[in-house]
Amino acid sequence: MLIDTHCHLDAAEFDSDRDPVIERSKRAGVKTIVVPAVEADHFQRVVALARSNPGHCVYALGIHPMYVDRADDGDLARLAAALEAHRDDPALVAVGEIGLDFFVPGLDRARQERFFQAQLQLAKAYDLPVLLHVRRAQDMVLKHLRQARLPRGGMAHAFNGSRQQAEAFLSLGFVLGFGGVMTFERAQRIRALVRDLPPTAHVLETDAPDLAPSWLHPGRNEPAQLPAIAEVFAQLRGVPLAEAISQTGANARRILSIGPIASSI
Repeated sequence: MLIDTHCHLDAAEFDSDRDPVIERSKRAGVKTIVVPAVEADHFQRVVALARSNPGHCVYALGIHPMYVDRADDGDLARLAAALEAHRDDPALVAVGEIGLDFFVPGLDRARQERFFQAQLQLAKAYDLPVLLHVRRAQDMVLKHLRQARLPRGGMAHAFNGSRQQAEAFLSLGFVLGFGGVMTFERAQRIRALVRDLPPTAHVLETDAPDLAPSWLHPGRNEPAQLPAIAEVFAQLRGVPLAEAISQTGANARRILSIGPIASSI
């Protein structure tokens, strides 16, 4: 099963042609798209996308570290309320996108950590995995994960850490997301992780509209690019494409409990 484990279909970049983008993804063979929220005002958008596309779109609810500077405790309360309201919705597959970003200048690190800790506790309370944003913050994210002791693990999206850090995430029950960046020959560390980690370690993603693969860069990414991304992944691992799709799909389903999604309307 070809699963796009991280795609911002609710983003403004898709406002003019969202339905055709979804249709192209279906024709390309993408069976499921995981749509994570980035702030409280987006919660209803991602829920609505899943309701409009049952069986094809699922969602995660969370507050992205790059958005916490404009969030407050009321947004954490909104997240808790949304998780409670949708706790029986099979299309709710994770808390996310959450994490830490120590790359973008000017972000309040202490505030990021406070929101991250609070959201990890919500994931634990609602027995949900997490979708992680981790940028130049791998060790600090790992520290918080060890303290939180999540029973469900989750996914480190767009992983760009070391082999040692990768193995630390895997030991905590996480899988690692790989997408357009690995299609660039210069991304040697990421390509080595694709080649060398065990087959249970990887999932595929687009992060659309961002992180376009080499043949689209710097254009808009979209889920229909996932089959071509999967081909690069299979080539790097030296396995047949069908095997790569089957294994990464099984990894996504294992971590996110993605199965047949009934309409929640």
